[in-house]
Amino acid sequence: MAKAEEFALMAHLMRRAGFGASRDELEVYVARGYEATVEELLHPEDQPLFDDDLIYRYVPYFRSGTSVQGYQCYWVYRMISTRRPLEEKMTLFWHHLFATGFSKVENSPQMNRQIAMFRRHGLGDFRNLLLELSRDPAMIFWLDNCENHKGAPNENYGRELLELFSMGVGNYTEDDVKACARAFTGWTMVLGLPRYPYGEHFNEFEYRPEDHDDGEKVFLGQRGRFNGEDVIDIIVRNPATALFLGRRLYTFFVADMPDQAAINILADSFVQSKGQVRPVLRTLFNSDFFKSDKARFAKVKSPAELVAGVMRLVDDYTSPKPDIHAIAAACNYMGQELLNPPTVEGWHTGQEWIDSGALVERVNFAADQAGDLDKPGVQRIADRLATLGPSATPAQLVDGCLELAGPVRVSPQRRDQLIAHVERGGKLGWKTAGERQGFDERVATLLQLIVSAPEYQLA
Repeated sequence: MAKAEEFALMAHLMRRAGFGASRDELEVYVARGYEATVEELLHPEDQPLFDDDLIYRYVPYFRSGTSVQGYQCYWVYRMISTRRPLEEKMTLFWHHLFATGFSKVENSPQMNRQIAMFRRHGLGDFRNLLLELSRDPAMIFWLDNCENHKGAPNENYGRELLELFSMGVGNYTEDDVKACARAFTGWTMVLGLPRYPYGEHFNEFEYRPEDHDDGEKVFLGQRGRFNGEDVIDIIVRNPATALFLGRRLYTFFVADMPDQAAINILADSFVQSKGQVRPVLRTLFNSDFFKSDKARFAKVKSPAELVAGVMRLVDDYTSPKPDIHAIAAACNYMGQELLNPPTVEGWHTGQEWIDSGALVERVNFAADQAGDLDKPGVQRIADRLATLGPSATPAQLVDGCLELAGPVRVSPQRRDQLIAHVERGGKLGWKTAGERQGFDERVATLLQLIVSAPEYQLA
């Protein structure tokens, strides 16, 4: 494989399995090799833990008790600075799939606790993840399972567990929903202490056997006195679940438009691994359909992916500093309010991320960051391009900038426009201090144009 193709493939992997990588990081990954890098991503436990105690000392705001904004900032900071990118990316995946919102829960620490649960279990056993989800107080409150009682079942959680979390419409009946709801009666929570005067306290899961409907149930063709664990066992073994999860993983990691043949491969991996998520992701990242040219830039970046990716590119907020609330809030302005999805369906993704208002926010955010020479990543790109020497042509400068910014693939017409822009600026020079300052400013402007291009909105 040619060196340029190795970098392009590795950059593709890091955009999808993480939030992008700088050129320096890509060089390390390419030297390590593609399959070895996949294995490193799949085993985040081999990387240092994120030091919560230290970051809370730097930024106490990250765990402010009554505000969701501090916890949004904390999560965005983790996306930008993490050394476990796939762990954080899978956490985002599960948050979208198992969408739970602050708008109803109104307890930021409880929401953050759910996100931490996704982080712990997101690469493991899907059955165990569904059990943890069913015991999660934020989810219990969000979908009213605390109102699900023996003799008076509430179907909200049972319905969404089947429709949105595991199997999908068309693979169960209304009677299955009712049986599922009965199986989860008694799965409730103990309320924490009142918020004031000491801040938020966690609610805790509680199983109340006296409130559980222990009668016989028929669920997905099986008969028994099922409890919630039994229902989840039946769900995970059902072929529809393997296909459902394969489809959701494909559209999150590979392309916005599903490919049934590829989904079938992922579903087979899920079955063969007995419901383990890590082997399915290994199959996905090493597959021809993931590595294919067709899959490159076949997804619209979500706001969180765009924001974290831009900040990793410019190498800012990779260590604690003030004002990260402005960075995290950019996700909200672009249409993705972390910890507060609009409905239990999560966000509408793909091209629906883009409308006239969101696009202005996306372009302005990226351009503001990429045009700032005080950002270490921007200055490093200018330093690398300065090594081209005095014989460098505008075309070489553009190609070099596209390579270091991604690599970013643009159309021939867009490349011609970028070259024309450099040519209009006159001859390149960097011998004197003044010329070098001018050169760096032209690189920053060129970076702004690249991250403002439509192609940069694609992952």
